[in-house]
Amino acid sequence: MSPRFLRLLPGPLAVLISALACPAHALVPDPVQVLPAVPTAAEAPVALLVDLGSGQVLHARNPDRRFMPASVTKVMTLYLAFELIAAGKLDPAQVFVMSPAVARDWRRKGSTMFLDAGEQVRVDDLLLGIANVSANDGAAVLAEGQAGSIASWTTAMNRTALGLGMTGSHFASPNGWPDEGRTFTTASDLVALAGAMIKRHPDKFGYYIGRSGLDYKGIAQVNHDPMIGRVPGADGIKTGFTNEAGFSYLGTARREGQRLVMVLAGVDNGRLRARLAKAYVEWGFSAFDRRQLFANGATVGEARVQDGDARSLSLKAAGPVAINLPRGTSAALTATIRYEGPLRAPIAAGQEVAVLEISARGVAPARIPLYAAVTVGTAGPLDRIVNGLTGLFS
Repeated sequence: MSPRFLRLLPGPLAVLISALACPAHALVPDPVQVLPAVPTAAEAPVALLVDLGSGQVLHARNPDRRFMPASVTKVMTLYLAFELIAAGKLDPAQVFVMSPAVARDWRRKGSTMFLDAGEQVRVDDLLLGIANVSANDGAAVLAEGQAGSIASWTTAMNRTALGLGMTGSHFASPNGWPDEGRTFTTASDLVALAGAMIKRHPDKFGYYIGRSGLDYKGIAQVNHDPMIGRVPGADGIKTGFTNEAGFSYLGTARREGQRLVMVLAGVDNGRLRARLAKAYVEWGFSAFDRRQLFANGATVGEARVQDGDARSLSLKAAGPVAINLPRGTSAALTATIRYEGPLRAPIAAGQEVAVLEISARGVAPARIPLYAAVTVGTAGPLDRIVNGLTGLFS
């Protein structure tokens, strides 16, 4: 996207940006801020912590290194199922049957719902089993039942992943069972997947993800998520382990309107993963001050429009606009609204059209999607004349 520096409407960010235009002596340099040590140290070869609301990376170690996700693969299976439910192509009340072929390959193999050949099971129960006790058999039954074959389901997984921009990922199974490295992903891709699941399907995320366990067929099993019930605001998402991959985790927690998403991969053991996960997310909430710049619903700026019945368009974020700064800092902020412009009409209200990038010294920038506040239709003959005359004198 090309940068467009726009008139920002009155608000705290506008005041800060105005200050940047003052003579140099009017700005007092901030002391260098030193964040507390990141608790993952060298114990997690891959680690990523992101503020989901702003997209701001709070910490990253090898975020684009490919690794085998093990059972974290099932998050893509869950996301695909949620997409299919939303599209009317899958119903939680549907009943699928464990076929002889699936039973041969997956009955009692690894984490399980204890399904048997010929057993009928509702999609709703399959999703709960996949999400909370990592049911390998449940993922296979769901895949074959909806797509006709596991191969067709994994094709849909990969197509969906590419649609989310997960270019560093490939899935060869619905459950992440060891496959000599044919299934792989990156921390950046998993954060994108978690963000899409939470933003596109908040109700399904809240219902299926993050339970303490599952009681199915009279067999009670616990969820091994290291943060649920132990970290305030934690609500999932998925652990993974194989001898090939080590211990991994895609997790999230929400406090006071702020949601953090983390990825840990390649950790040596489960106890270490649990300790790192809890320390990592607590560091994310405690090491930064979250500075709110625009309230929910506030107009952030305007963008130029071409061939529309209006020459400009107000831009809004989906929620409050905030950036995380090292605790105690008073760093000056800069902001840029980026879009391919001028925007071409027609534009629907709520359409994503730009990105607000907010940066400060010493921290990664926040990048917040911006949406059209109103609909802009295509210009009629009279609109074109007026726009042309206005352009001559503007």
